[in-house]
Amino acid sequence: MVAALLVTAALVPTVDPVTPGVVLAAVVVLLPFAGIARRTAVTLGGPLLLAALSVGAVNLVFGESGPLTAFGLAVRLLAIALPGVLVAATSNPTELTDALVQRLKVPERPAMGVLAALRLIPLLADQWRTLTLARRARGLEAGCNPLTAATIFTGKAFALLVRSIRTGTLLATAMDARAFGTGPRTHARESTWRRSDTGLLIGTVLLVAAAHGISLALGTWTPLFV
Repeated sequence: MVAALLVTAALVPTVDPVTPGVVLAAVVVLLPFAGIARRTAVTLGGPLLLAALSVGAVNLVFGESGPLTAFGLAVRLLAIALPGVLVAATSNPTELTDALVQRLKVPERPAMGVLAALRLIPLLADQWRTLTLARRARGLEAGCNPLTAATIFTGKAFALLVRSIRTGTLLATAMDARAFGTGPRTHARESTWRRSDTGLLIGTVLLVAAAHGISLALGTWTPLFV
């Protein structure tokens, strides 16, 4: 998570395509070693690619900085978002919460909130599938009509929002009843810091430094605020 934040902090001040492109290329090369199935990687990467293309197209059509900047903004979005997605997809919620409290000294109440939120993600996915099957059983299918598809999607999204609010309220009540976040707690597991963790942070710093250095050497480095 700290490595992903370092990437974000390093790429936000630039809008050229080379700096985030170097970082994105390194993340893509290391993606097979992240322990994510290929199908899952494609499923997670599809929305990111669509968002990046949308950002690039909007800046290309309505922006005043030219196609190079528009392409750079699209690549920067991918380079910033992909490490964050990897953190969410590969982190064990309990281990992440232990690390937040024991290593980063995050207060226990927000840390427990992070744990609860990560635990609810699979539940929300199951509820979305249930809503889809329920509408399909009632004959509510869009077919080839994009307007009907948008209407059905909006209805499912609203229903999922209502369910998530109800689930979150019940979970918050249950956690308060069990005195979560009301005072110091003991820890069943100790969060250990390994040499590989240090190596990851050092490698991240070297990567972003190399990305900025390559961009400066090529003369493409462009700050966000001129």
